[in-house]
Amino acid sequence: MTAAEELALLLRPAGGGVPLVSAGREAQAAAQRRLYGAGSDAEVERIFRERLDRIGTARAVLVGVPSDVGAGVLRGANQGPLALRERLLADDPAWLESAGRRGLLDIGDVVVIPQLLHDEMLSPAQLAASRRALYPGLHADVAAGLPVSPLSIAERVLDLVLAVHPAARPLLLGGDHSTAWPAVAALHRARPGFGVVQLDAHTDLLAERLGVKYCFGTWSFHANERLGRGGRLVQVGIRVSGRDRLHWESTLGVRQFWAGEVRSDPAAALDAVVAAVRASGVREVYLSNDVDGTDDAWVDATGTPEPGGLDPDFVVELIRRLGREVGLLGGDVMEVAPPIARTPGGAERTLSVAARYLRETADALLA
Repeated sequence: MTAAEELALLLRPAGGGVPLVSAGREAQAAAQRRLYGAGSDAEVERIFRERLDRIGTARAVLVGVPSDVGAGVLRGANQGPLALRERLLADDPAWLESAGRRGLLDIGDVVVIPQLLHDEMLSPAQLAASRRALYPGLHADVAAGLPVSPLSIAERVLDLVLAVHPAARPLLLGGDHSTAWPAVAALHRARPGFGVVQLDAHTDLLAERLGVKYCFGTWSFHANERLGRGGRLVQVGIRVSGRDRLHWESTLGVRQFWAGEVRSDPAAALDAVVAAVRASGVREVYLSNDVDGTDDAWVDATGTPEPGGLDPDFVVELIRRLGREVGLLGGDVMEVAPPIARTPGGAERTLSVAARYLRETADALLA
């Protein structure tokens, strides 16, 4: 099986990552036709397959991971990838085409069974049942080598992309923040020596949460361990934690910039964050952007919005400076959840800010 053939099993055309059989299927298909500028579902599929064959020439690869089963009590981030792509079209219908000419290739969405999270959590019987559902045309011996859970599928997708094109730069659309873990894991195998800059209100530094290894509250712990600690994980915008900064920095070797110090002197904070990244000795960084790192006056359509957060202009300038002065090898926009906005117009405000972040991250990756 070629990489493109396997990717065609693991992915769906953009907007189609959550399989729908009847309810909502026509709206989903219509959205896909808009995203692909296609007149039919067959044309959507044709364009999707053609893009999988062009990964070797892409500079950056856009992947949606529409999974929110790793989130907290409030869900809705599974709708983030489609909503963000549609917002990009609404803001600037030519942007995706322009970004494509510069080397950004949208290869679609990871297929998501909404009740699953990671294959490590599944019994052999469930793995077999889910493989029968996802890969009905494959012999059982072939399907046995394929993942079924969104985090596991995303990791395999990125492994395949980086095997075809080791210099490709992944740009992920979440999904809850657990969906950043596959990017860190795959990139570390392909291009070790990088660091992570995480924009977030929360540390996400639990080793496990309620016995779950990979979820929105734990992915940063595992990323930090995979990177080897030593300040290679830099967190910006923290303001809600059961422990103080000294605890996290002294016990886990992370570097933190809490929201209060950033807000008190944004210019100095920008210099300090860039200096901290450089001091860690990393060659480049993966930028993981949980939108709740931004103040909830701008972003409240997310699982855990928090007051006292980062200003969008600060976030944009940080993206630009990291791109210019350190270099981005990948990035994401996470936790955009349009259905759970708290205020009138909250979903539109959140999507506007998140789409801005996505464009800026793509620009930095393609510079």
